Amino acid sequence: MKLGKLITLPKIVDPRGNLTVAEQYKNVPFNIKRVYWTYDIPSGSYRGGHAHKHCREMLVAISGSFSVILNNGKDEETYLLNHPDQGLIVDRGIWRTLEDFSSGAVCLVLAEDEFSEDDYIRDYQEYIKYLECSK
Repeated sequence: MKLGKLITLPKIVDPRGNLTVAEQYKNVPFNIKRVYWTYDIPSGSYRGGHAHKHCREMLVAISGSFSVILNNGKDEETYLLNHPDQGLIVDRGIWRTLEDFSSGAVCLVLAEDEFSEDDYIRDYQEYIKYLECSK
């Protein structure tokens, strides 16, 4: 069972520079309500370390590279994101941690929902309890 889904986004090659497009319900399988990005991540730091109860997201390495570790309480998978025309879909209820950021890495996130602190599970033990209650 795959915990994440890699999607190749359309890449329009042009000698003046390439262009990649992400469109909701076309190559992003949900409505996009929020867009944010992380950058200037210090060496050895990580981002994420949470799960969402409802919000699905697509992560894209706009610049540089980083690893995304996905965990469902039983299985764990690591994805290396290093192409700006490739997105990783992270479904609801999946724990995610981003690490091993290269210098200059930028992570773009397309989110299904607007920010809501109630949607986050930020403690791994609480996450495991949430999974057990969801069965």
